[in-house]
Amino acid sequence: MRRKQVLPLAALLLCTPALGGTAPAAASPQSAPTGPLRILLTNDDGYNAPGIRAAFRRLSAAGHDVIIVAPLTNQSGTGTKILSGPSVTVKHPEPKVWAVDGTPGDSVLFGLSEVFEDRAPDLVVSGTNFGPNVAGLANHSGTVGGAVAALEAGVPAIALSTGGFGVPDAVATVNAMRPTVDFTVTLIDQLQARAKAGRLLPKGVGLNVNHPVVGSDGTGTAAGVATTFQDPQAPLKPDFIDSGDGTWKVDVKFAPQPAAKGGDVEAVSADKIAVSPMSANWNTGPADFAMTSTLLSGLRP
Repeated sequence: MRRKQVLPLAALLLCTPALGGTAPAAASPQSAPTGPLRILLTNDDGYNAPGIRAAFRRLSAAGHDVIIVAPLTNQSGTGTKILSGPSVTVKHPEPKVWAVDGTPGDSVLFGLSEVFEDRAPDLVVSGTNFGPNVAGLANHSGTVGGAVAALEAGVPAIALSTGGFGVPDAVATVNAMRPTVDFTVTLIDQLQARAKAGRLLPKGVGLNVNHPVVGSDGTGTAAGVATTFQDPQAPLKPDFIDSGDGTWKVDVKFAPQPAAKGGDVEAVSADKIAVSPMSANWNTGPADFAMTSTLLSGLRP
């Protein structure tokens, strides 16, 4: 797995030139308003999960115009999957809430196409997710997948997760969602202030934010904020056990490796908020591209 190239946070927040990424949608925002933002809020835990509801309340209280367009049911682990069927069921159970019977990516695509048909949102926020989306976990995260769908459409996106690098404690994690969404408001305020009516984030760049669970009850304050890259380890180790009848029992063990220095795992493990810039593609960095090109040189069909 490639390491994400990371800018220092100050440089990222001040930077406005395009850094690459996919072609923006025709209706995608080119600049951020100086006042309240129009936010599409999604997740992978489901439209009525505690994390997305906490984010909805806090972002709305901060003055933003927030509309939930999120999965009807829990879609954890669906990654970037989209458009998996010829039709989709969509419910509108309450004002400002749309529930899509599909993945987070499906929800974002429906939101951009229908709910925000007149004008794209200024920002897509995905989460806050129950549990961390660091290291290899982020590759398969529906929360991150929702943010990727927005980035592919040219809309700035932030993925939010709450949890330490381990098995989440339910009560403490839910409690820690409050400081997670409080930090999100602070983050958006700073992005707006430094955008100066320009882009909230460089073109094609999103943020994967992981907030730790601090204290035994999750109500503690994070030790700081770190600009990180995605730790290259894959902590989930599957084991397949033959049942003898053509089926195999799947057992998954959590087997973390030493944290990479400067990575998201190191930051969250130190009770810091990890903010990892990300793109919506799988391009390598220039050094890896050059090395791989050398390995492939001389190939003929």
